Amino acid sequence: MKILIVEDDLRVSDLIKRGLEERGYACEVAYDGMVAQKLLVQASFDLVIMDIILPKINGIDLCKEVRQLYPALPVILLTALGTTDDKVEGFDAGADDYLVKPFEMRELAVRVRALLKRQGQGLPLPDVLRYADLEMNLQTKVLVRHSKEINLTPKEFKLLAYFMKHPERVISRSEIAEEVWDTHFDTGTNFIDVYINYLRKKIDKDFDSKLIHTKSGMGFILMQGYGQSE
Repeated sequence: MKILIVEDDLRVSDLIKRGLEERGYACEVAYDGMVAQKLLVQASFDLVIMDIILPKINGIDLCKEVRQLYPALPVILLTALGTTDDKVEGFDAGADDYLVKPFEMRELAVRVRALLKRQGQGLPLPDVLRYADLEMNLQTKVLVRHSKEINLTPKEFKLLAYFMKHPERVISRSEIAEEVWDTHFDTGTNFIDVYINYLRKKIDKDFDSKLIHTKSGMGFILMQGYGQSE
């Protein structure tokens, strides 16, 4: 999950970013409303956390823009102002939640998790997943890369589908074991690495651009132009 943090206080933004990244989220920070506005157009985010008092474009106006552009994108507003009128103004602007400073990182994390869970339950799974020149049809179970159909076993298909649902994010072996195999990863086995190699032979070997890469000591990532696969 990718989260945009819009906060001009460097200490607070760093605290939020570090706290969320420790919990497995990918984060990007904007220090004013105008930069946030550009990032929202250029990249895809799963949730936005923004302060109300921001340089250039304030949080209320930015929240209204977000709601117009991306009606389903969850927004959490942060502010030092905690009156009822302030909260009403925030919710009227389209915010999904409201947190008054100072707050505990644990409380913010709980609210983030709740909003993302609610968001995920409300979104239908797309029939086709796409990344770079990969196209996967979840209904027909057909995978195509650069107009070439690639045959996968059911487990290979499920593994690649998980990567394509979470592109450009490092995925640990433990996460793969739990989400794809429904089991806990045993460090004494290498079955995940074996399946990663199966996938590489099928989707990377015959192509110049490699998509599945190893992040040493951390896991694997599906990314175009990342570097050499290990």
